[in-house]
Amino acid sequence: MMIRTTLIASAIATLALLYQSSAQAEDLEFTLINNTSVNMTSFHISPGTSKHWQDDLLEGDVLRSGEQGTVTIQDGLTTCEYDIRAEFADGDVMEDYDLNLCELGSYTFHE
Repeated sequence: MMIRTTLIASAIATLALLYQSSAQAEDLEFTLINNTSVNMTSFHISPGTSKHWQDDLLEGDVLRSGEQGTVTIQDGLTTCEYDIRAEFADGDVMEDYDLNLCELGSYTFHE
């Protein structure tokens, strides 16, 4: 009886580890496209449940007019729903909310 209980406990522990491994989030990548006539000077992304913008992903760089880049989100979350915010050299700010970035694969800012 003791051996059987130990085997069952071991099997449950193994299943729990497998579940944890499969439940962990993978990095989310999407293409960010600046289809405006102005350089993008900052880009922020936050989970849809957050009330605050995360750090600037451009980190002092710019995404020039007509250019695109790959954004990789490595926040450890399992969500696909994000809000995004871009600031431009002319002072304009554009925001969009509740985007499913897993399904979109890319996001384009237009004028």
